Amino acid sequence: MKIIIALIIFSAIILFHELGHFLLAKKNGIRVNEFCLGLGPTLVGFTKGETKYSIKLLPFGGACMMEGEDEESTTEGSFGSKSVWARISVVAAGPVFNFIMAFVFSLIMVSCLGFDRPVLTGVTESYPAAEAGMQEGDEIVRLNGKRIHFAREISFYTYFHSEEEMDIVFKRDGETQEVHLVPEYEEESERYLIGIQYSVERVRGNVLQTIQYSVYELKYWICTTLESLKFLITGTVGVNELSGPVGIVKNMGDSYDASRAAGIFSLIMTMLQWGILLSANLGVMNLLPLPALDGGRLVFLIIEAIRGKRVNPDKEGMVHFIGLVLLMGLMVFVMFNDIRKLF
Repeated sequence: MKIIIALIIFSAIILFHELGHFLLAKKNGIRVNEFCLGLGPTLVGFTKGETKYSIKLLPFGGACMMEGEDEESTTEGSFGSKSVWARISVVAAGPVFNFIMAFVFSLIMVSCLGFDRPVLTGVTESYPAAEAGMQEGDEIVRLNGKRIHFAREISFYTYFHSEEEMDIVFKRDGETQEVHLVPEYEEESERYLIGIQYSVERVRGNVLQTIQYSVYELKYWICTTLESLKFLITGTVGVNELSGPVGIVKNMGDSYDASRAAGIFSLIMTMLQWGILLSANLGVMNLLPLPALDGGRLVFLIIEAIRGKRVNPDKEGMVHFIGLVLLMGLMVFVMFNDIRKLF
């Protein structure tokens, strides 16, 4: 059951992404040849109007295949026959729909659970925070210039920047204060610490706060994805720590088992949080300026908008094909790595 639920969530997020492309293509009069969920051979499908709707064998990925998308075609209804701004809207719609989905999920979750304010529950004596005068009840506003909205952001930031000196802006009794802290190395835990304590317990707000913190929730997962990419590029996180569809489904299954014991409400909220994470992640990843991704296609379209002339579609198609081959190679590596971790 847990694998089925994970696949349903995963598939729904991909389907909504492709739905963004599909709806904007239809709105702009672009012929959609096939709208499918999954990859590989077709399991089931039917044709309605000009479009074939199908489900493929492999339950990962999906596609909205438009007439003339990867080759030169100026026939009526083809992708290339439309204005550059119409094509930009179609390509950008997929990631935008993912962000919309993540926001809706965030709104539901924050409405039900509230949000974890970055308020200190205490400080450890003899550590930098206590010596600088910080105390229980202080609300963290910024860490080294980074705006903080949730307690978990403190944990994420201090984990990956533990050795850095920190300028901390916080509020106490409505007044803003700032301290400069130098982390202290603790031999027992083999970590650099500043000695602050906080809780991720959530509090509920009014309607405006719910909407506001739903936006912050979406922003948190977008920023977390970007930070994780930065850590991957800089080598802070190794390639072996990447997870693909197999690893994600396994982790979702583990979360399912852990939350099921707490009741159906806890289970729904856990799966909802996975939906936010994956939808925001898919939106960000697809906007990366890499061939075969939506971001790579947007690069070519922006170049066209600037120079007033389309890049040779055959050459662009070749670039995307090479990018797709490399992307598939990465997916195979990540999937192999995920399967290796299972054993």
